[in-house]
Amino acid sequence: MSHDGFLVVMGTAGTGKSEIGRRLSERLHCAFVEADDLHAPDSVAQMRQGIPLSDAQREPWLQAVCERAISVPTRPVVIACSALKRSYRDLMRTRLGPVRFLFLDGSPELIAARLTARQGHFASISLLESQLRTLERPDASEQAVVLDIAQPADVVVTKAIQAVSPGL
Repeated sequence: MSHDGFLVVMGTAGTGKSEIGRRLSERLHCAFVEADDLHAPDSVAQMRQGIPLSDAQREPWLQAVCERAISVPTRPVVIACSALKRSYRDLMRTRLGPVRFLFLDGSPELIAARLTARQGHFASISLLESQLRTLERPDASEQAVVLDIAQPADVVVTKAIQAVSPGL
């Protein structure tokens, strides 16, 4: 894929979606959509209590994420969104058209350490277990780019750009 669609930086809480997404959008000189900003206040309150959202609660949120991304007049658009289940990714593909998923992958221990160190975010360590249970890793048919979060953020971003824009 070249610069004509949407890049979704996906993974569980604590994998660095926001950081990698922002850096990627800066390097590609394009818009960035932070899915966390589009959660309903009651959903954020629920997650702060360590209670995961249901599919029914996630569906309008995913629709809002897609609406925000579609509203951006230029492409590509980088989206930071957990997109944990295949059905969520399929919804995004249906709504967005050309989309490439960049899966931030790491050990549960590394992710837990990052979440423990993180301050002020609604998705805390209490949600990690449910997110790992919910996660449906992209299979080969999805052609997702798998990126190792144990590497420095700049390396992850460079590898992402190389994967989606060969020659850059």
